[in-house]
Formats: sequence, structure tokens, C-alpha cells
Amino acid sequence: MSTTELAKGIYWVGAVDWDQRDFHGYSTYRGTTYNAFLIIDEKVTLFDTVKSSHTDEMLVNIGKIIDPKKIDYIVVNHVEMDHSGALPAMMDLVKPEKLICSPMGQKAIIDHFHREDWPFEVVKSGSQICLGKRTIQFLETRMLHWPDSMFSFIKEDGILFSSDAFGQHYASSERFDDQVDMSAVMHESAKYYANILYLYSPLIKKLLATVSSMNLDIKMIAPDHGVIWRTHLNKIIEAYDHWSRNESGKKVLVIYDSMWHSTEKMAQAVEAGLRETGVSTKLINLKVHHRSDVMTEVLSAKALVLGSSTLNNGLLPRMAGFLMYMRGLKPTNKFGAAFGSYGWSGEAVGLMKTALEDMRIDVIEEALRVKYVPNDEKLEECVEMGRRVGKRVIESLAGQE
Repeated sequence: MSTTELAKGIYWVGAVDWDQRDFHGYSTYRGTTYNAFLIIDEKVTLFDTVKSSHTDEMLVNIGKIIDPKKIDYIVVNHVEMDHSGALPAMMDLVKPEKLICSPMGQKAIIDHFHREDWPFEVVKSGSQICLGKRTIQFLETRMLHWPDSMFSFIKEDGILFSSDAFGQHYASSERFDDQVDMSAVMHESAKYYANILYLYSPLIKKLLATVSSMNLDIKMIAPDHGVIWRTHLNKIIEAYDHWSRNESGKKVLVIYDSMWHSTEKMAQAVEAGLRETGVSTKLINLKVHHRSDVMTEVLSAKALVLGSSTLNNGLLPRMAGFLMYMRGLKPTNKFGAAFGSYGWSGEAVGLMKTALEDMRIDVIEEALRVKYVPNDEKLEECVEMGRRVGKRVIESLAGQE
């Protein structure tokens, strides 16, 4: 892997993980990158490191530009181990003058690596450090998505090192947004937001407003994962603004799991009723769709109609797991409904309804249960449920058009 120059004297020196397929339960079918950046100035500065398994790859890339031992400063924008895993090795090799991080970053680094003797330089929002010809301006971004997270802005070049914000799990030999398939990158950006940043949407909304008020002349956004934004900056910033506001279109998801196809038949009937109203629909069987892919669809959906059979007085495991996963990501501004088949107890539908209510999703339909196998009359009730949900979605969005 060759290095890439972002601007004169500023380089990508990270690593590409072509084989990564799972990030703590989030599917990464396209692999990922661990982006690290090097500035050659009076003070040679490295921004973030890589996952420990890819330390050698980063060192090779740095070595193509400069002897790694000549690095003066290391900036840690984010302490999560896919970006700081190589930090101990780099500290031992480089012995930098300064290890620059946020106040919460210092605490996290010590908690991770137990090295209070490292040369910490703690910076806060508004702090600046001169590297020679260039100046770094810092902005703390707490809980985006860890307490330690921060941005580093290179004022003279207009480059924002944005930590995990604006990133994607996307492995590529190309480094910039205008060199790759933008539809794939935007899909992976949405998936990243839906599965990592969704619950921090209120903070992201405030952060976007803060960055706008600072009047930073941002020419490039360089996240810690995926491609670097140099051409489509407005596209990704507008997407984040849209996602952070929890804005949705006329899209309804029917998400279900079924034992002996009875709940599946109900799901198909609900989806047919939805389609009649003109909304966009997706029928999602949890047997074949990964929860992180479902959450990507949830990001842009206005309503979620959940279906599950009852098993052992509860939910089918895949639905239970998905609801637990979705609960942690806190989707808002959505409608919900629940349905399902049962044999003799039938608790699943009530549990899904309660789960939706706990997530503050507006449940707009009475729960619909069918014992054993639905007949034509019951299937028509499912179709009618779909019609009612679809009409409610259209009515709710009518004033926004």
C-alpha cells in the first residue's frame, strides 16, 4: 500500500483491513481502513495510529516518507483500540516530545495502557498548537462516539481530521471520495451512522451548528475510517444534518421472524396493504438480514411494523436480539405497530408493542394476533393494518412537502 498526499507535506499513512467482516456485532462486508495521517513540518506530527494488528503496515507507510523516530508529536483524536492499538508500540519506538489528547482522552489512554509517565499535552476546545508553518486547532466532540473524541483542524490547509465522524467501513486502494463509487460510500456512511452514531444524533446536530458558527474554511474531511472527503463535502455534511434531525421519507419497514410461516404470511399481507397506499416498503426477514443492515434501513424509515411468533412465552430469539440492538441506538420520530402468530399463549406481540413504547416510538395500531395459521379473513385484517399504517405515514409527512 503506497502513501497518499492530502496536501503538500500531509500524508495518509494508515492501513487497509480487507478481511474485516464484523465490528462488535456490526457487519462490515466491504472491510475497513484505519486511517492515520502524518504532517511533515518543524514538528513532525502523527494523527492517530491503527489497530495493533496493522502496526507494521503503518510503520512501512511512514517509513516511505520519514524515519518514524523523527516524529515529534502524536495526536490521539480517539482512544478506541482500532485507532490506538498501535500507540504503545509507537510510543516505545518514537518517544515523542508530546502525546496530544483531550482531557477525557488522557484518562482513557491511562485506563487502557496504564502509562501515566507518557508526555501528555492535554488540549481542549479552542486550544491551538503550532507545528511550524501549520497550526492545529482542536474541538472536543465528547460522545461522538466516545467521551475522549475530538477533531483536529489544520487551519492553513483547511483539513479536518474528524476522528470517527463522517467515516465508513470501506476498504479500498483509493483514498478519496471522487475516486470510488459514491453510491457505495454513501450507503456505508449511512450504515456507519445508523449503527454507531444514531443515538448521539442530538449531539451531532449541536456539533454541526457549532462547526458552522466557527466559520472554518474546511476543504477536506479526513475521518479515521474509509475514504477522505475532498469533492463531496457538502453531500456528507448535508446527510449528517438530515440524519441528525431524524428526518424520514414515505418508507415503512415490515420486520419479522417466523417459525412455521404463519407470521411470514401475515407480514406479506401487511406489506401488500402498505403498498396499496403508495408508500415505499421493505419486507425484512430477520432470518436472512443482519441486524446492522436492518438498522441502516431504519435510519430512513418513518414506520416500523414488527412481527414475531411466540416462543416459550416470549419473542423469537432473532427478534429479541434485534429489539435489544435497536433499543441501544434510540431511533426517534417514528411510528410503530406489532403483529404475530401464536399457539397457546401469544405474548410476543405485546412484548414488541412494549418495546416500541419503551423506545418512544408512537404505536399507532392495536396489536394484531392470530392463533396458529391465518385464514383469509385474518390475512385481510393484516392488509387493512398495512393500509392504515401507510395512510398515517402519508398524512404525517404531507405538511413537509
